Amino acid sequence: MGHLIKFRKAFMSIQELLGLFRKGDATAKSHIKNLIEMAAIDGNFDQIEFDLLRKIAKSNNISESQLKSIRDNPQGIKFELPTDRMERFQQFYDLVHMMSIDSRVHADEMKLCDLFAVKFGYPKNKSAELITTIRLNIENGHSVAETYKRASMLIS
Repeated sequence: MGHLIKFRKAFMSIQELLGLFRKGDATAKSHIKNLIEMAAIDGNFDQIEFDLLRKIAKSNNISESQLKSIRDNPQGIKFELPTDRMERFQQFYDLVHMMSIDSRVHADEMKLCDLFAVKFGYPKNKSAELITTIRLNIENGHSVAETYKRASMLIS
């Protein structure tokens, strides 16, 4: 009987892990969709933006074929907000990076980034300062973790 209980506990933990993986997959796909939207909003989807998109997709275990599918069918992907604070910040950092990768920040990109700041739960009255802080940290080569430490007072 004890073996059955252990098996059930192990099975539940595998099921929980699979649930987390599926949620992570949905979150990653949502993130890629958001990045595509950010890259395309100014009407220019440059090669440098696409290269960054591919790099981020790869780090999120999104294959080239999945990336193409998301790009071709963005309406099929639902917005998923990461529950983990650091993952949420990482995604927002990536969005700011996508916005500024080509060294030109279009007004529509800034508006969209501001909208994402609010969607991600960051204070509206601090979103412009948060975006500027992240952009400056990216320009200075600081990691996401370093940027998170610097921006933490703006997001709490």
